[in-house]
Amino acid sequence: MAEIIERGFVFNYDRRPTPSCHASTVCAAGGGYLCAWFGGTRESAPDVGIWLSRYRDGVWSVPRLMSGDEGDATRDIAHWNPVLFADGGKVYLFYKVGVTIPGWKTCLRTAPDCPSPDGEFDFSPERELVPGDNDGGRGPVKNKPLRLRDGTILCPASREYAKEDAEATAGGSPWRVFFDLALRGDFSALERTEFVAAPPDVRLIQPSLWEDGGGVHALMRSANGCLYRTDSSDGGRSWCTAYPTDMPNNNSGFDLCALPDGRICLISNPVRGNWGKRTPLTLSLSADGGKSFEKLLDLETEDGEFSYPSVIYEDGLLRIVYTHRRERIAYAFVRV
Repeated sequence: MAEIIERGFVFNYDRRPTPSCHASTVCAAGGGYLCAWFGGTRESAPDVGIWLSRYRDGVWSVPRLMSGDEGDATRDIAHWNPVLFADGGKVYLFYKVGVTIPGWKTCLRTAPDCPSPDGEFDFSPERELVPGDNDGGRGPVKNKPLRLRDGTILCPASREYAKEDAEATAGGSPWRVFFDLALRGDFSALERTEFVAAPPDVRLIQPSLWEDGGGVHALMRSANGCLYRTDSSDGGRSWCTAYPTDMPNNNSGFDLCALPDGRICLISNPVRGNWGKRTPLTLSLSADGGKSFEKLLDLETEDGEFSYPSVIYEDGLLRIVYTHRRERIAYAFVRV
C-alpha cells in the first residue's frame, strides 16, 4: 500500500527560469529539501546551467542558478545531470560539463548543511572533481552516492564512449558502468574500479545502489529492454558480470532507495524497448532483495515525458522529484 501525501511542482509554468529542464536530483538538507536540475534552451545547448531550489515549510524557493553564470570557468558550455548528496554535515552538488557526453568533466560545489539567515546555502566555488580527467567524467552520474556500512562512500558512475572510439570500446560496449570509491569524506581522492563486465551487445549506464546483508548491489539502465544488475561482496571494489532482471527499462534514467526494513523502492518507466516511451512513471517495491518488484502506484500515466526520477527516504516518506514534460520539475512525497 502506498499513499501520496503531497505533490506539485518546484516552480510554476509561468515562472519557469528556462524554456526546458531535465534530470532533477533531491537531498535532505537544512531542515528541508534541496532539488537541483539542468535547464536552458534545450538539452546540450551552451546556455544550459544547473539550477537549485529549497523546500521548507511547504514552499519551494525561487530557483537559483548554480553554474554557467558570469565569471564561471564553464560558462557557455552545456551542463548536465546534477547529483545532490548530503553527508557528514555537508551538501555536495556534482554535475557534468561538456560540449558532448564523451567529453564530460565532473565539477563539484559544497556547502555546510546549515543555511544562512536568508535561507540560502553558502556553496563553494566549483572545482573539477578529478583534475585533468579526460575519460568522460568521474564520480556520480545521474544517481546519488551511497555511504556503506564500513564508512566508504561509493559513487555510481558510467562512461559513454563515442562510437568511433574503437580502442576504448574494444571488446565491449560504448556504454559501460564503473564505480568510484571516495577514500576521504570530502571526495578529494577517488579510487576507480574496473568496468563492470557485460556481454558485448549490452549497453549499460547510470547505476543506482543499495546495500544489504549480502553485500552491495546496483541496478543499471540498459539499451536492451530491461534493467541489469551487478553485485559486490567486497564493499564495491569488484563486481560480478552484469545480468538481466525481469524489470522492464526503456533506456531511460531511474532511481531507487532502500528502506530501513530492507525493502527497495524503485521509480522508473517500466517500459521495454530501446528509447521506449517515458510514461508511465511508476513506483515499484521489492521485498526480496531486488529479485522482483511489485507495482505500488503510477505517479504519471498521461502521454508525454515523465522521466529521470530521483528518490530518497526521509522522515518516514519517499521524497521524489522528476522531469515533467521537459517543462517543469515535479515532486511527490509518498508513504509506503
